[in-house]
Amino acid sequence: MPDYSALRIEHDAANPRIARLLLNRPERLNAINDEMPGEIRAAVEWAEGDDTVHAIIVEGAGKGFCGGYDLVGYAESDKDHPCQQERDPWDPMEDYAHMKRNTENFMALWRSRKPTIAKVHGAAAAGGSDIALCCDLLVMAEDARIGYMPTRVWGCPTTAMWTYRLGPMRAKQMMFTGDLISGRQAADWGLANVAVPAEELEQAALDLANRIAGVPLGHLAMHKLVVNQVMLNMGLEQSQTMATVFDGITRHNPEGLWFRRHAQTHGFKSAIEWRDSGRPIPEGDEARSLIEEMDAKNSVSDNEGDA
Repeated sequence: MPDYSALRIEHDAANPRIARLLLNRPERLNAINDEMPGEIRAAVEWAEGDDTVHAIIVEGAGKGFCGGYDLVGYAESDKDHPCQQERDPWDPMEDYAHMKRNTENFMALWRSRKPTIAKVHGAAAAGGSDIALCCDLLVMAEDARIGYMPTRVWGCPTTAMWTYRLGPMRAKQMMFTGDLISGRQAADWGLANVAVPAEELEQAALDLANRIAGVPLGHLAMHKLVVNQVMLNMGLEQSQTMATVFDGITRHNPEGLWFRRHAQTHGFKSAIEWRDSGRPIPEGDEARSLIEEMDAKNSVSDNEGDA
């Protein structure tokens, strides 16, 4: 089996027609690091090349599916990162190229000729929801949660899958609020194929995968291509281009810079608590003023530390 740093993929022990792709950073709630997107693509390519495999289950180790991008260190520190620059001037095309590459890596799950099933327990949050929604099917524990909280500030889901999976009205609700919904609600809305009690999640995912795995590879590929082509005709690629550009803007407009500066000054946990609490997010001139205040405060602290 191939060896990766952020995930693992292997045949299911009972049915080699099923591949099990495990996001494997449980100590960080399987948060997305620099290696994970490319490794997801490589793992899917491995399964694509194995004619034994007819379906792929994607799951997370430990307490949840995936908590999103592992950005705590980048939000709190002064160091640059390809997807969170604060260089002057900011290069939006460099930002776009990095995030578009990640999107394309996640979309390997969608493009694969073999059906992919996201098995979600705990949380599929922010970038973790991108991974889950790039899978063809979604099986959730009733008490699991899914959503994209950074739509409130500092993020835009680059895969743009919410509208295609939920329809415009409910997608707007998710994007306008940044709320997480439960597996039970996701199933009620048609986002999840099924939601079951947590103790039944493994069997529910296996039952679905086993049912699919009995279908010839060619038939699975043809049916998936037809449905995917409908989504492409609806403008999925154009939506993803716009969403990826907007994601960079959300991290570099006054509101996004305020969020990062608050994280640097008061800690990432404090910034997240403000974002998710429902308190108004500082914007425009208010955000700029608060950034100046925090910059001045941090400058004084740095000078005192040097002294």
